[in-house]
Amino acid sequence: MKLQQVLSYVRRAVEDYDMIQDGDKIAVGISGGKDSLTMLYALNGLKRFYPKRFEIHAVTVDLGFKNLDLGQIEALCEKLQVPYTIVKTDIADIIFEQRKETNPCALCAKMRKGALNDAIKAAGCNKVAYAHHKDDVVETMLMSLIFEGRFHTFSPVTYLDRMDLTVIRPLLYMNEADVIGFVNKNDVPVAKSPCPADGYTKREYVKQLLRQLNLENPGVKERMFTAIQTGNLKGWPDLIERPKPVPKKNRNHEE
Repeated sequence: MKLQQVLSYVRRAVEDYDMIQDGDKIAVGISGGKDSLTMLYALNGLKRFYPKRFEIHAVTVDLGFKNLDLGQIEALCEKLQVPYTIVKTDIADIIFEQRKETNPCALCAKMRKGALNDAIKAAGCNKVAYAHHKDDVVETMLMSLIFEGRFHTFSPVTYLDRMDLTVIRPLLYMNEADVIGFVNKNDVPVAKSPCPADGYTKREYVKQLLRQLNLENPGVKERMFTAIQTGNLKGWPDLIERPKPVPKKNRNHEE
């Protein structure tokens, strides 16, 4: 997938859900994975031509795993001329060595977001972009149904009143396969997650379940996503119907 195609998806999501306003300074949360780096490329490309002017600032929360190399990502941000902040933490040591958590993901996410939000505010940003794509939206909905008994997923735009910070999700319309295609085609320097829990979570279970459902029932993921968009969920406003383009008249047609 080419960058122009990624930009098309991202611009449509940004416009459909009014994610960006003039003067925004947007923190781009960079985990080092394929999704967040694709979003970095996308927002950096979008700001060059988008009519509403905005800035971006890349931020990574380093959890403290000794085998995480962020050198290539630093080089990428320098190449793209995007300011980059790395927040050093001891989260990995606290969770896996000191507390020896058997279910580490919830506590890790809470601590990571706390460190990220502090860094975002220190950088003077009023928004943060998370790299959740369409698969993430549907997987979160399935997790909520299966493990919590409710129909829920995160929304395109979320205002965090305690932090006076707005979360946006510009990759909302991209499939995970689109992201993989972009990363492979453009040699994006993905840093593999060193977390020992990676690939052994409830989300991974649901990811495989959704994949199987979509194989057996082609199009089921798209239908689920449509159900989310039209299901009156909190934070998912009805999209304003756009005017349909007027077809050009056939010059050879006699009026």
